[in-house]
Amino acid sequence: MTATRSALGRFPARTLIFMGLAYLAAIIFLLPYLEMIIAALRPSNQLLDRDYLPTQFNWHSFIDIWGTGFGHNLRVSLEVAGGATILVLLVAIPAAYYTARHRFRGRNAFMLLVLITQMFQPTAMLVGLYREFLDLQMLDSIYALILVNAGFNMAFAVWILNAYVTGIPAELEEAAFIDGSTRIGVLFRITLPLALPGIVTALIFTFISAWNEFIVALTLTTSQAAQPLTVALNNYIGQYQVDWSHLFAGSVIATIPVIILFALIEGKVVGGLTAGSIK
Repeated sequence: MTATRSALGRFPARTLIFMGLAYLAAIIFLLPYLEMIIAALRPSNQLLDRDYLPTQFNWHSFIDIWGTGFGHNLRVSLEVAGGATILVLLVAIPAAYYTARHRFRGRNAFMLLVLITQMFQPTAMLVGLYREFLDLQMLDSIYALILVNAGFNMAFAVWILNAYVTGIPAELEEAAFIDGSTRIGVLFRITLPLALPGIVTALIFTFISAWNEFIVALTLTTSQAAQPLTVALNNYIGQYQVDWSHLFAGSVIATIPVIILFALIEGKVVGGLTAGSIK
């Protein structure tokens, strides 16, 4: 107790207040996830009990859910989110680099058009999207979901990457040209490492957006073979009853890939912020 008071005494009162508020906010944000895990482990006959913790924990929901085809839906979500993210980065990086380094006629109009496309909501274009993919015979296809999610997130990626590339001094690239480097070499050795925080931000935004997308996937897919997790979870909600155990268990499993993504990329964000600061 004395050691704890001594450690707290090193911090001013204002810092302690902010630390307390930060921990309180973290607890508030974590409580729904904790409740979701507890509900997934709660036996079916105790779902309506007032006790916060069940008398026993039931792991059958996490085991039985794989027999409902949930594993295939998880793979579909990974393919859609991963494919959309790769496609966005492949298009957004060169587009952002060119618009940041070149002043051409219609550049402002192009950037404004990119921004305007971000204002459209997927639900406002569902009829047009359905008709378009119907004509292309791509309904109930994973590729259709990849294209739609990539299109919806392309504008944000171009804008944020354009801002990062613009903030990188052009003199660094000019020095590399003098040393004999090519345009591609400059892009991969200087520009992209310095713009890594922006690339990671675009990657996370695109992946999570595609991972959580529901309404378009529900409209464009009809078979379980092409349905992502969001649609599969919705199937546990029936007209007269809800399969709460599998619904919460599936929701817990659906959060794991996003947590792993953040764990893997967090170090890249810090590395990108300091890249190029030391020669």
